[in-house]
Amino acid sequence: MKNYVSKNSFLTINGDNKEYPQYSVTISDQQQNYCVGLVDMIGSTDIAAKLGHAQIGTYYEIFLNSMSKVLARFGGKIIKNIGDCLLFFFPESTHQNRKFGVMSCLECVLAMTEEHDEIKKKLRDAGLPSMNYRISVDYGNVFVMKSNYSSIDLIGTPVNICAKINHLAPKNGIIIGGDLYELTKKISEYDFDKLKGISILKKKTYPTYSVRRNER
Repeated sequence: MKNYVSKNSFLTINGDNKEYPQYSVTISDQQQNYCVGLVDMIGSTDIAAKLGHAQIGTYYEIFLNSMSKVLARFGGKIIKNIGDCLLFFFPESTHQNRKFGVMSCLECVLAMTEEHDEIKKKLRDAGLPSMNYRISVDYGNVFVMKSNYSSIDLIGTPVNICAKINHLAPKNGIIIGGDLYELTKKISEYDFDKLKGISILKKKTYPTYSVRRNER
């Protein structure tokens, strides 16, 4: 087994003769309000365990690249890939462009659910099993964080909420947090249904909602 040791702010791996810079972050004093989202594959660990090495790569590539293309169409920016999920945000959802940004967010996540059939087709053509996923989005105040390993990251309540409520979303569907709902509930293009809330600070219940286009 190789020994891992720290040396002069670098991580060195004995025997490899390589040096890796020590992870460090800088958190901006400035805060922004953004729509933040998370799309997470369902049961991918069990599915991947049954696939060969090359198949696993193709399986994840189809999902991640498909989601990335949809996000790009609506101005969404990927923050990072976390295994089998993507964390993303919408730069245009700041206060100045809020209505345009939040509508872009909703249209994007709806399009992500509509991409499911196309993803299934791509997987079938590649001889791979189908997949399902869940999407969670919310709006709120975040800090911008930069590290020497990535260009940008976000930390704050909406990121935490997205992670916490994602498992409550319907399969291949969307769940949104209460703060995003308050911004969008009067937009006539969408209909909302209240879902199960989550406990915050043990006393407060934070509401969540499903969203769909108003077809009337």
